[in-house]
Amino acid sequence: MREAAFVKQNKEKWIAFEKAISENLNISPDKLADYYIHLTNDLSYAQTYYPDSKTLLYLNSLASQAHQKIYINKKENKNRIISFWKTEFPLFFYKHQKTLLYTFLIFGTACCIGIISALNDASFLRLILGDAYVNETLNNIEKGDPTGIYKSGSMVGSFLGITINNIRVAFLAYAFGVITSVGTGYIIFSNGIMLGAFMTFFYTKGMLFEASKSVWLHGTIEISVIVIAGCAGLVMGNSILFPKTYSRRVSFMKGAKDGLKIVVSTIPFFIIAGFIEGFITRYSNMPTWLAMSIIFGSLALILFYYIIYPIILNKAYERQIHRA
Repeated sequence: MREAAFVKQNKEKWIAFEKAISENLNISPDKLADYYIHLTNDLSYAQTYYPDSKTLLYLNSLASQAHQKIYINKKENKNRIISFWKTEFPLFFYKHQKTLLYTFLIFGTACCIGIISALNDASFLRLILGDAYVNETLNNIEKGDPTGIYKSGSMVGSFLGITINNIRVAFLAYAFGVITSVGTGYIIFSNGIMLGAFMTFFYTKGMLFEASKSVWLHGTIEISVIVIAGCAGLVMGNSILFPKTYSRRVSFMKGAKDGLKIVVSTIPFFIIAGFIEGFITRYSNMPTWLAMSIIFGSLALILFYYIIYPIILNKAYERQIHRA
C-alpha cells in the first residue's frame, strides 16, 4: 500500500486517539486498549514499509504519548471504586446486553415450566421446594402469615446470612460457565423453575398477592441480579464455544475476565436485597403503597443501571468520538 493511501485510511482513527489521550476523554479501559493495539499494529506496519517517513515519526510520537498515558504516568484514581460503577462498568456492559436478554429468556421460560408443572402435579412443589419448607409455609398460611418464614432469626444475622448466600449463588452461576454456557444455563434454568413453582404454591392457596407483596420486596433485586450473574456465566461459557478470531485459550481468558467484572457489579445490589430481606420483609403488614413503592423502585433501579444507563452513556461516548 502506498504511504498516502495508508495515511488516508487511518488518519481519522489516529487523530481521534490523539485527542482522546490529550484531552482526557472519558473512554472505557477496553476501548482505550483497542485503540492502543490498533496504533501499535499501524506503527509496526509503518516501520516495515515506510522506515524513513514522517508518518513513522508521527506514529512513534503518538505511541510514546499513549504508553506514558496508559502505563508510565498512570496514577490510581482515589475514586477508582466509584468510577468503576459510575462509568467503566456501564460502558463495558453495553456490549453484553444482548447476552442479558438471552439469559432472561432462559429464566422466563423456566419460570413458565415451573408454573405449569406445579399446577398439574401437586407433588412437584415438594420435589422442588422440599418438604420442610412446604410444611412450614402451610403452617404459616394457617396462622394467616404466609411469609412468616422471613421473620425468623435476628435482623443482622438474617441480613448477613442472606447476602452471603445470594453472592454465593451468583458466583456459582458465573463459575458454571467454565463448563461452557450449558453449565450456567442449568443454574439459571433450575432457579427459574424454582421461582415458578414457588409463586404457584401461593397461588394455589389463594395467597398470591399477600405473598408477592412480601417476597418481591427483596426478590425484585435478588432475582434480577441472579439473572445478571447468569449473564456473566454465559459470557464466559460463550467465549469457549465461540472464540471468533481469538484462540480458544485467549477467548476464554477474556470471557472469564468480562464475566467476573459483571459478577462483581452485582455485589452492591445483593447487599441491598439482603438488607431489605433482613430488615424490611419481616414487616409484612406494612401499607400496600409502601411495599409497592419499594418493589417498583427496586425494579426501576435495576432497569436503569443495567439497561438504560449503559445505552445513555454509550451514546454520549460515541458523540465524544465523533466530535474528536
